[in-house]
Order: sequence, then C-alpha cells, then structure tokens
Amino acid sequence: MAFKLRIWLWSTNVRSLENVVEQIRNIANKTGIRMRGPVPLPVKRLEVPVFRLPHGEGSKYWEHWEMKVHKRLIDLEADERVLRHLMRIKVPEDVYIEIKQMTG
Repeated sequence: MAFKLRIWLWSTNVRSLENVVEQIRNIANKTGIRMRGPVPLPVKRLEVPVFRLPHGEGSKYWEHWEMKVHKRLIDLEADERVLRHLMRIKVPEDVYIEIKQMTG
C-alpha cells in the first residue's frame, strides 16, 4: 500500500540540510519511487538588535545578531519499505525533520 508523504526539513546549517536531502534523494532513486522536490522555501531571517553599553566613557552602539533558517519541502509516494529506509537516515542535530502522511 502506497502512502503520500510530505517531508519538511529546516536547519540553520545549509550543508547539513543538503546532506539529508541528498540521502532522501538516494533512497528515492534506489527504490524507484516518485519524488517531488526538494522545493527550497524562503529563508527566514531572525534578527536581534542588542544595545551595547561600554564601561566608563565611550559611545553607545547597537550590535545586530542574525540567524537564518533554511527550509526544504519534499513530497514522496512511499510504501512501508521506503518508510523503514527513511527512519534509518542519520540526521544531524542541527537539522529538524517532520514527516506527515497526506490524505487524498
């Protein structure tokens, strides 16, 4: 029985994210399932301005800290065998993955 899966991936490290996407692509090619994606979604920029006070005399200034979150979306038509392969992927700590079964 085939399932339609939607895989959401996001990370602050692009290389780790692309490595996981490549592992999923290899599984799809080896098992012969249809894969749509990876679709690069817009990068989310999180910026935090911090007011920096010097000790004693000096000028006050703002520091800006920024973090970028990169996202990918993959659709698969998979069966139980492919799901077992997907669960064995080594995902780094800085990559987050969410797998949902699509209806319809």
